[in-house]
Amino acid sequence: MAEKVLTARFEKLGSHRLESYERDHGYKALKQALSMKPEEVVELVKASGLRGRGGAGFPAGVKWGFVPKESEQPKYLCVNADEGEPGTFKDRYIMVLDPHAVIEGSIIACYAFGAHAAYIYVRGEFKKPQRRMESALLEARRAGYLGKNILGSGFDVDIWVHPGAGSYICGEETALIESNEGKRGMPRLKPPFPAIVGLFGGPTVVNNVETLAYVPHVINRGPEWFIGLGSEKNGGTKLFGVSGHVKKPGLYELPMGTPLREIIYAVCGGIRGDKKLKAVIPGGSSTPVLKPDQIDVNMDFDSLAGIGSMFGSGGIIVMDETTCMVRAAARLAKFYAHESCGQCTPCREGTPWIAKILSRIEGGHGREGDLELILDICDNIQGNTVCPAGDACAMPVRAFILQFRTEFEEHIEKKKCPIGRFPAPW
Repeated sequence: MAEKVLTARFEKLGSHRLESYERDHGYKALKQALSMKPEEVVELVKASGLRGRGGAGFPAGVKWGFVPKESEQPKYLCVNADEGEPGTFKDRYIMVLDPHAVIEGSIIACYAFGAHAAYIYVRGEFKKPQRRMESALLEARRAGYLGKNILGSGFDVDIWVHPGAGSYICGEETALIESNEGKRGMPRLKPPFPAIVGLFGGPTVVNNVETLAYVPHVINRGPEWFIGLGSEKNGGTKLFGVSGHVKKPGLYELPMGTPLREIIYAVCGGIRGDKKLKAVIPGGSSTPVLKPDQIDVNMDFDSLAGIGSMFGSGGIIVMDETTCMVRAAARLAKFYAHESCGQCTPCREGTPWIAKILSRIEGGHGREGDLELILDICDNIQGNTVCPAGDACAMPVRAFILQFRTEFEEHIEKKKCPIGRFPAPW
């Protein structure tokens, strides 16, 4: 049985309370970190190889190291708790069931790169996670873990919850920063990067909830322990949210590098109704879809990149033989068209265009040349926008067409769904 790290306390009564967290050695890592020099904390996290769990997989310690040691502007930490990627449901559970892990990791991060203020940017719909975080922050302040001269160390830091408005684009770090400043959530041009000019013009680090929740464990148990839990260059465990046509969907903590086939068939019990597997989206809806002959792949950043997909957030969406691939692609395209912030022409114009064509094909009104047109639009979107939101539509749509082209062509030629699905109501 794989060692549980982040989920070890999830089933304990009152796991969100400070007294429960302290009984399980909570804030021990903070005390240890405060006894070290800030640069030593950065180097320790670097040595662990902890990679960002929000989707990009960038090493957390390296990101902290980008922040200049001396700055005329205050430094900030932004905790990305937006979690707007379809198929992803992990950060909300951490905030509800173990909020102090996020707080402790955030304080350690602030100490490591010299920030004295942090903002937990929570998705607007996450009312319970927001309440749990605010309650936990109040407990932490009363106990002396936040505020002036925390634990007598001479270090000052405080953390606030900032609820967003439920926009997918605010999961992108610079759009999150803009929204955190009270502006419309629209991505910024880079450079300058947030590590130099971020929140309120100061050097800023944006880290995912899951990433920060691992930090206390890395401090307590060391980088070698963390590396040993996963695979090469992909240390630690990972929270996988498995949804779709499996017998036991849910949130599972497994070692990085666990084979996708093992997750679907051993962990989740296989395909519901013992039907055949048709497709798997491995890391949230923005990652390229895989066919059944591609699931013997290790679930980590490097292995999935090697077969043309992405690890993303670890949100696994499983589809059985009854799934219409055209409908699935059209539904995803409609989501990204709706969530485009409209700043960049390729994304603003291209994503609704893709959604419109796919909806037309799915409804039995496809035309010859439609697939080539969609692929051409995807090529014009990808890599030509300020942020990756355009890519998040183009990459999966392209993969759906290339992987299941025959099914798309049958929709166009026969003017109906070959697997007998009625046209979608939208």
